[in-house]
Amino acid sequence: MPDTFAYLYLHALTGLHPGTGTAIGTVDLPVQRERHTQWPMIPGSTLKGVLRDAMRQKLDDTSLFTTFGPESPDADKHAGAFSITDARILAFPVRSLNGVFAWVTCPATLSRYKRDLNLSKVKVNWKIPSIEADALIVDKSPLLIDAEQIILEEFDFTCKGGAQDIADFIADNAIRDDATRETFKRNLVIVHDDQFTYFVRYATEVNTRIALNYETKTVKTGALFNQEFLPAESLFYALAMISNSRNPDSKATASKIFCWVKGMLPDILQVGGDETIGKGFCAVKLNGGNNG
Repeated sequence: MPDTFAYLYLHALTGLHPGTGTAIGTVDLPVQRERHTQWPMIPGSTLKGVLRDAMRQKLDDTSLFTTFGPESPDADKHAGAFSITDARILAFPVRSLNGVFAWVTCPATLSRYKRDLNLSKVKVNWKIPSIEADALIVDKSPLLIDAEQIILEEFDFTCKGGAQDIADFIADNAIRDDATRETFKRNLVIVHDDQFTYFVRYATEVNTRIALNYETKTVKTGALFNQEFLPAESLFYALAMISNSRNPDSKATASKIFCWVKGMLPDILQVGGDETIGKGFCAVKLNGGNNG
């Protein structure tokens, strides 16, 4: 078992493309999805590479190799002390008739999130909700168009209260920006699992990309394609597990390694493809460091 657990939260500030390569269909470059749920995810290998690159200029080689493992030619010498899971979707932005947009989640997502929090004995002050109406909202939600109704995309939902504790917990733990944190506390909606799956599958952005031949001003061969992006404001989390050093040249403890990562973690990381067109910029927050 790891000596310390932590939670890395990623809040997309721009469209996000954790790609899965090319595909046959209307979308040439889809985003990565879980096989069993079809919910979007960010591979742990991607996150570890991004974190390693962010720390490269801030840690000496011994500390870097202790944390993330040695370079590929020496990979058999020892494993890194810092491990991280795939990032899982926690809340997904969906346009709303009132209040601009909602962050949407569901009982299945919250159940998995709470199970992961329990690994590090994080105190959770909410229960997995049972949705008797179409959806649960927070107190005095700006999304309401009348006393009990909201409209997300083309669907109308009859709502009841009951999401406030969950909205407060997620906002306080996952979101860096004060204004966004307060907006999240007002705009969270908990829908049924199947409705959530519909939104994360079909409410993404699909952009058409082209490259032109400079001389003829026509599309270059093979340079017209459709690319899927997760919308800005998408919220993910990943479980990080930190062990004491496995590097014979370092005696760093798990707590020390956690402090290295947390202290040197940038406020914003670029994740996924298309950095040069402003995609994939995420506000990040690392919480935890509790003993498992």
